[in-house]
Amino acid sequence: MTAINPIGGISGFSGISGLSGASGLSGASGMSGLSGDLDFAEAAKTPSPNTDFARMLSKGLESVQASQDKANDLGIQVANGTLQDPAQYTMASTEASLGLQMTLAVRNKAVEAFQEIMRMQA
Repeated sequence: MTAINPIGGISGFSGISGLSGASGLSGASGMSGLSGDLDFAEAAKTPSPNTDFARMLSKGLESVQASQDKANDLGIQVANGTLQDPAQYTMASTEASLGLQMTLAVRNKAVEAFQEIMRMQA
């Protein structure tokens, strides 16, 4: 029995070609508070909000995958007759289903937000 991969449903990002048109960032020359002596090694040590978000998203997807793996393992135990309490499988299955639904909802909102940004640029 193969595990269901929740990341497989996140294929909506593959056709995003509008990212190359991000030319609106050229107006950053008005940042006069920055000096020319930037310490890039120090800047690399401090995590940016983007890396924090990516780390949080990765941890969330790993959690969803782990709950699906647990539900699959308990489902195999139910089929073999080795699971003492079938309610454990029911709870794990429901948890995995809700996690997948939440992941898909977050993905859909991210795609909607990206599409809205692209509409504002046009």
